[in-house]
Amino acid sequence: MTLATADRHLSVDEIAQRFRISRNHLAKVVQGLQAAGLVETFRGRGGGMRLARPAETITVGEVVRRFENLDAFVSCFAAGSGCVINGMCGLKPLLSEAMEDFLARLDQRRISELVPDVRAFRERLLREPQPSPA
Repeated sequence: MTLATADRHLSVDEIAQRFRISRNHLAKVVQGLQAAGLVETFRGRGGGMRLARPAETITVGEVVRRFENLDAFVSCFAAGSGCVINGMCGLKPLLSEAMEDFLARLDQRRISELVPDVRAFRERLLREPQPSPA
């Protein structure tokens, strides 16, 4: 969402500070987004990252599929799970259908739609980070 509203390149450090999250974890997320072709990164002065495509062309479902192990939603979804009641249980097809519905719903939304008030979002991000509550 942050990159969808950014009017300049943003650094991992900057985003990690603003959201009070681990820089190392965020760097891994950025690597995954870059590998998926969703983010471009730039080194050096003025470097940072930006979306690789317009936010209007990236669905929430596309991002979720990149980061969530959807086969692990239920252990029997994984190939070779060894479930003793495989083929006799009605839960797997039900959950599979629910997952398809969930992803179809996320595919209907673009990341550009997640922040209705871009100006207010940017203003909040530009504020100095406050110390974490004790």
